[in-house]
Amino acid sequence: METPNAPNPEATASPGTAADVNRRLGDLLAQIATGDQGAFAEFYELTSRRVFGMARRVLIDPELSEDATQEVFLQVWQNAAKFNPEAGSPLAWLMTISHRRAVDKVRSSQSSNDREAKYGASSQEIDHDSVSDEVGSRLEAEAVVRCLDTLTETQQQSVRLAYYGGLTYREVAEKLDAAVPTIKSRIRDGLIRLKTCLGVS
Repeated sequence: METPNAPNPEATASPGTAADVNRRLGDLLAQIATGDQGAFAEFYELTSRRVFGMARRVLIDPELSEDATQEVFLQVWQNAAKFNPEAGSPLAWLMTISHRRAVDKVRSSQSSNDREAKYGASSQEIDHDSVSDEVGSRLEAEAVVRCLDTLTETQQQSVRLAYYGGLTYREVAEKLDAAVPTIKSRIRDGLIRLKTCLGVS
């Protein structure tokens, strides 16, 4: 089954009342459920602009929005038979799928950012290990403990959880009941103070 590559910006619902449009979409879904590609193409033309608009409002990014739109219509193709007209209109069903797919994309993107943040934390930990080798592990450990005491209590908590606890920014934020940008700021400022105290450039 082939789907169009991107939503047609000119695609709009056919003329008529909302009831007429939903009646037509319901008929098309019934045909799609039997594997009718022509019905699917018409359904796409009638609704792709709305689906893309929903995705764009949630995701902002146009490429991610196009990806989400294609995933929505793939789901329509695969699950048209599951549409229940008694539970709501075809358009409401479609927009619910669209919103859920867009939110899933947001979560997926956030998970990717968290993984990058965790990798960054481990990389900085490796840099710290190289400094330890140069000045002696025992003296360095003492210096780190002494310099940690120069941080504010909130900075200490954030740095310890991120670098000694191995938590991501989001996990630290949840543990300390703070916003992610706040945690990032605390950790950044704390590391700057640590580096200054340790004499690391």
